[in-house]
Amino acid sequence: MNDMINVSYDSQIPNNVGLSSDRRVLKALKKWHPGYINWWSGTIPKQFQDANVYLRTAVSVDSGGWAKFDYVKMPDYKWGVLLAPQVEDRRICFGEHAGEKAWQEVPGEYRAMLRRLIVIQGDTEPGSVEQQKFLGLTAPSLYDMRNLFQVNVEEGRHLWAMVYLLHKYFGADGREEADLLLRRSSGSEEAPRMLGAFNEETPDWLSFFMFTYFTDRDGKMQLESLAQSGFDPLSRTCRFMLTEEAHHMFVGETGVGRTIQATLNAMSKAGITDPYDINGIRDLGVIDLPTIQKKLNLHYSLSLDLFGQEVSTNAANSFNAGIKGRYMEHRLKDDHRLSDQTYTIKTLEDGLIVPKIVPALSAINMRLRDDYVVDAMGGINRWNRSIKREKIDFTLRLPHEGFNRSIGLFAGHSVTPNGEVISKSSWDTQSVDWLPSSDDASFIVSLMKPCHEVGKFASWIAPPKVGINNQAGDFEYVQLHMA
Repeated sequence: MNDMINVSYDSQIPNNVGLSSDRRVLKALKKWHPGYINWWSGTIPKQFQDANVYLRTAVSVDSGGWAKFDYVKMPDYKWGVLLAPQVEDRRICFGEHAGEKAWQEVPGEYRAMLRRLIVIQGDTEPGSVEQQKFLGLTAPSLYDMRNLFQVNVEEGRHLWAMVYLLHKYFGADGREEADLLLRRSSGSEEAPRMLGAFNEETPDWLSFFMFTYFTDRDGKMQLESLAQSGFDPLSRTCRFMLTEEAHHMFVGETGVGRTIQATLNAMSKAGITDPYDINGIRDLGVIDLPTIQKKLNLHYSLSLDLFGQEVSTNAANSFNAGIKGRYMEHRLKDDHRLSDQTYTIKTLEDGLIVPKIVPALSAINMRLRDDYVVDAMGGINRWNRSIKREKIDFTLRLPHEGFNRSIGLFAGHSVTPNGEVISKSSWDTQSVDWLPSSDDASFIVSLMKPCHEVGKFASWIAPPKVGINNQAGDFEYVQLHMA
């Protein structure tokens, strides 16, 4: 068991899956490796490839003490294949196979279903790195630059995790899918990433923080569901990925929180108490709270689309098959088969949003999305407490689930953040109040001036309360070698 906890770093591909004795898979991954390095080198700007970055690397998959921190050049980062320790006599806990021993090989009848889920998960990982590739150029501090690069290298490792599963368990089809993961590109017209949110631009750091808070949280929910899988290698892969995913959401929550805090500090210093004094607040070199709300509205609604259709036969089939469970499936108090249970969703009928009772099995996506909303409220509440402490009359809110939707029951309908169904013409007139306008975007971009001096931060964001690995405030998180 200890061999599966500690990670071997004496090979080109660090791993805890015994690659050295699996010559077929090792050969396939070594063949894939140069393409990955070419993709990475072509994505991240060269001056950052040459920098020494204070990164954490997993040296164990144990739940405690699993990472070490050190300076490393990103192309030399030890990407690899890491699975959580195997649980002895693990049993499938949901669906038609509940109670059976977890599978160590892919069941033939579920091969296509499993492969698609792994490919979709794998496709999101390089997509987010591509979206964020230029952010280092406008980093508001070396601390934030380091956090960006930590997220990037871990998304790269998560790609490796899915590619390993494809090579190990899916033969020629898996090898072809692994190659395609490097050929698709975020925003490409010819070969875009598979999910819409991963083809959107990330033009500024507030977008990055919102993405890591909301969209990576969708990633957390999906990984938690896949961690319940009856296919044990996928379960173990996702269980370890969740350890790293937590940091990505931390970057998002604290990034938005520090942006809010800088705004509150500047307003207090200038004696401004009206959060809607947009021009007065922007003149202080910070982002006003109503614009932060607009960015929240945008990224939250894009992230809801990632959950797919509220009523889904595919999701029901994955659950029945024991492939993908619900969030924290093992903690739920029901029969884990859902044969006779129901779930309430919201839908549109005659221009009104009404509740509708559907079979729980068909509402798996909706159940996961509802769990996501509850999870997302934690950070919203902490941000609002900061605003309340400064006695500013403003509350950040999650918009209605029907707002700005492109997928699901509300796609093609005009719904306000408060849940009112309006006409298309009214939406065209009013949506500028709810979503970032071109002027809002231009203002935010105008603030994105790099601040690469050790211990200093751009005007629009406050310093963190605690440094990474408890480092001091003047720690040099990224050692740049600028010409």
